[in-house]
Amino acid sequence: MAKSPKNCSDLTAASLLLFLRRYGGSAPLHSINFSRAVIQSLLDRELVRVQNTKHGFLLTITQDSDKLPTN
Repeated sequence: MAKSPKNCSDLTAASLLLFLRRYGGSAPLHSINFSRAVIQSLLDRELVRVQNTKHGFLLTITQDSDKLPTN
């Protein structure tokens, strides 16, 4: 039997982390189609950070989140 999800927001946040990992660890903020609430929850947990590149903003995975499972 499949495990029931803890929270729909947690699943979406895990999907965003997986998306960033597949993009090489960072992606332009304007190209991310996740809600602000999901991005903010990852920022609050310090799993991602936003970098200003002077040409736009990048959402980047922090070192600590590389050790987290994707499930």
